[in-house]
Amino acid sequence: MFAIVTLAGHVVTSQEGLPIYTDYLTDNYYLIHPSMAGVANCAKIRLTGRQQWFGQEDAPSLQTLSVNGRIGESSSGIGGILFADKNGYHSQKGAYFTYAHHILFSRSEVDLNMLSFGLSAGFIQYQLDETTFLNGLPVSDPIISGVVQSETNFNIDFGFSYHYLDFYAHGTIKNVLNNSGINNDIQVTNNLRRYLISAGYVFSKFGSTWSYEPSLMFQYKEGTKESSIDVNGKVYKQMDFGTLWAGLSYRHSLDGAEYLTNNGTIKSQNLQQLSTILGTNYKNFMFAYTYTHQTNSVVFTNGGFHQLTLGYNFSCRREKYDCQCPAVN
Repeated sequence: MFAIVTLAGHVVTSQEGLPIYTDYLTDNYYLIHPSMAGVANCAKIRLTGRQQWFGQEDAPSLQTLSVNGRIGESSSGIGGILFADKNGYHSQKGAYFTYAHHILFSRSEVDLNMLSFGLSAGFIQYQLDETTFLNGLPVSDPIISGVVQSETNFNIDFGFSYHYLDFYAHGTIKNVLNNSGINNDIQVTNNLRRYLISAGYVFSKFGSTWSYEPSLMFQYKEGTKESSIDVNGKVYKQMDFGTLWAGLSYRHSLDGAEYLTNNGTIKSQNLQQLSTILGTNYKNFMFAYTYTHQTNSVVFTNGGFHQLTLGYNFSCRREKYDCQCPAVN
């Protein structure tokens, strides 16, 4: 079926800062919640590579490198994120530095009851490559310059996390400050503010080597009034060498995009994505693979989105929290 799709909300939005995929489910909540910096028993380094639509020229791709950990034996943590995101003619590179503080309500760190606050500040460089827009013709459109446009903006993220035994909840405001991006004549790029709320619980039986973690994440973009929800489930199996785990995530946009069919009928569809995750923790190393498939009837291509994540834990404290809480133990 031939269709013209309204793209807003159904592709990666350029100039949005670090895109929100399902990276956080690969043991990397710090990537989206600054309050998770240093919350875990170990310092963590995570490297992620994501490629969408193999075989498509200029398909979106994303690489991230993050590291976070406690400052000695204090109640504070720090972290840093580097990322490079490319989507057709648009690209962005960014670097964030994070400070987080953790308030422990329990008598010791054996029993987990902790409230955390985090603040990230960083720079994002946006680029728009217009060098092929004119195809050698003289400039006739004042909007098209025919060069690589570039602009660097400063922004901050702020959030909190609460952990109580096997339960956790997070709330974060990303891109708190307004900025122009490259297309400063487009009002929607001035407000990239995004609100994230997530929560989950890990279920397990005493003495069992299996545990189960359902979770939810809601996100809302203030500038475009778009919202979506993730429904997630993970299962863990303790092994002699570490842990095997698998997950399933379903993302559903609460806002539809209109498209025109070949008979002139206007229809609407909501973004729907299904992601499968396989991972393992071997001693201090972590490896995960994620495959995402868009289940809408009208899509750019039937190809999926592939993501690899490599991780390493270091500077681990001797005593772990007394809970089934993979994000902090």
